[in-house]
Amino acid sequence: MIGLEKVLAWLRELAGVFAQAREELTALDAAIGDADHGINMDRGFSAVAADLSASPPADIASALKAAAMALIRTVGGAAGPLYGTFFLRASGACAGQGELSSSDWVAAFRQGVEGVRQRGKAEPGDKTMLDALWPAAEAMREAVEQGQALPEVLRRAERAAEAGMKATIPLQARKGRASYLGERSVGHQDPGATSAHLLLRSAAATLA
Repeated sequence: MIGLEKVLAWLRELAGVFAQAREELTALDAAIGDADHGINMDRGFSAVAADLSASPPADIASALKAAAMALIRTVGGAAGPLYGTFFLRASGACAGQGELSSSDWVAAFRQGVEGVRQRGKAEPGDKTMLDALWPAAEAMREAVEQGQALPEVLRRAERAAEAGMKATIPLQARKGRASYLGERSVGHQDPGATSAHLLLRSAAATLA
């Protein structure tokens, strides 16, 4: 089961994860974007950690909603609205639940991913964060259907996100600033898919 303390540990861990990945993400974004994704993710999750410390949430839904609001408030570009939507939709799916089972977590995650798809008007294969998030959601669903325990559910999601992230390298971008480059976007790993993989990798380490 996933309780409030695990969710808070995950969200706080993400502040450190994105601080450490700041330069990597910025370098990836410099190749096909605005060179600010690492800066934005670092700033956004630092704000998430600060807000959670200043106003400790009472339940999981409140924690995820607080993360969403902090990201929307502080993150520039497309990442703020998209990650904000992810956490806001996931929050709605957790309303009234004190703990999340594996199937509850998958349902919340899928709601978040669907929110990203709708908000970004993107599909898998467009060379966006969805290329990591979508296969992660599918891997989790399949693992739960097979009766796997939570740690394995989360590990499969992380592996699927990593594979999806790497699969963006040969793709031509069809959404976002990278799409303006046309064929020149081919050969570069998508920064949004990379940050999404980091989010899943941290979840596998902390939520289990």
